[in-house]
Amino acid sequence: MAIAMAEHPHAVLVRKGFEAFSRGDMDALRAMMTSDCTHHVPGSHPMSGDFKGQDAVIDMYRRIFEETGGSMRVDVRGVFVDGRGHVVALDHVTAERRGKRLDEDGALVCRIVGDKVSDLDECVEDLDRANDFWS
Repeated sequence: MAIAMAEHPHAVLVRKGFEAFSRGDMDALRAMMTSDCTHHVPGSHPMSGDFKGQDAVIDMYRRIFEETGGSMRVDVRGVFVDGRGHVVALDHVTAERRGKRLDEDGALVCRIVGDKVSDLDECVEDLDRANDFWS
């Protein structure tokens, strides 16, 4: 009989972050981030760039909800940790915006300092598709 192991605290934190994002709970997300947290979004579209600090990151999340009319859904497919503060979360994203549909896999590479997220590097399946969707 296999013994179930408890999930690593960093994996739990990242899963809770995805759940808070899905609920649109910006206060919960803010509480999970360091004050100088940075979220890096790849691409060359209006939603891409480096969002530095809690206010900038939270504002970018709010803009995502506004731009997609609340249609963005993120399904976590797996969370991997190294026990040294790095977490990779594989996800599947769907959203609709201005007659376009986004439906692709992605990943979020997170850096955890203490018990908070300090850095998020977003990776997308297709940069051209992301640029087209957000432009």
